[in-house]
Amino acid sequence: MVTTPVFHLAPLPAVDVFTLAGPEGRHAATVRRLRVGERLDVTDGAGHALRCEVAAVRRDELDCRVLDRAHTPAPVPRLVVVQALAKGDRGELAVEMLTEVGVDEIVPWSAARSVVRWDGERGARSRGRWVASAAEAAKQARRARWPLVAELAGTVAVRDRLAVAGLGLVLHESAAEPLAGLPAGRAGDWPPAGEIVLVVGPEGGISDEELAGFGKAGARSVRLGPTVLRTSTAGVAAAAVLLAATGRWDG
Repeated sequence: MVTTPVFHLAPLPAVDVFTLAGPEGRHAATVRRLRVGERLDVTDGAGHALRCEVAAVRRDELDCRVLDRAHTPAPVPRLVVVQALAKGDRGELAVEMLTEVGVDEIVPWSAARSVVRWDGERGARSRGRWVASAAEAAKQARRARWPLVAELAGTVAVRDRLAVAGLGLVLHESAAEPLAGLPAGRAGDWPPAGEIVLVVGPEGGISDEELAGFGKAGARSVRLGPTVLRTSTAGVAAAAVLLAATGRWDG
């Protein structure tokens, strides 16, 4: 079975036949080499999607005929992952996998022990790569709702986000409470209302000062298991546990 390719267009047109042009149209026509009669999906990344077939093909664009319109409601609870900046391409890898499993927002965090720093134009380019990684992964995963990649956050901003979350969690290897046992533990109503905010530290770990500040904001320290995961995979593993526990993966 061939998977129907997904392309991005925002806003989506209200007409029944439209042209997919620009980079997305060029990719569909020249890279994917779609032909008349073949199917494709076009989404705005905000929950709306058009099921289409190709009506005409030109060098760098396609005409698409709308067969059906679909809407994916916002999932509850919303899952936000605060991902510490990582060396090399590990940050982009984390974004890719977090997008594929279904996270709703990814917040890049400049932690005290982050080796990488996003300053000036370099920071803008780095965030741009995170945004591009999320977009490509969302297409691959056939998501109608794409994750938001937030602006770079400092520790104070992360603490403030945790303070207003429905549930704030910080991954820490020395935590006594296991994440997998959370629904049966002291979580109260499950799933929690509002946002779940999950903090993933850098390679060097979360500092004592950061951990104390997050605790004062109401966040709970949890561990994944007996092994220590890389920052690029810890958030993905934890997100999978939370998405399953809250019923997000039941649909």
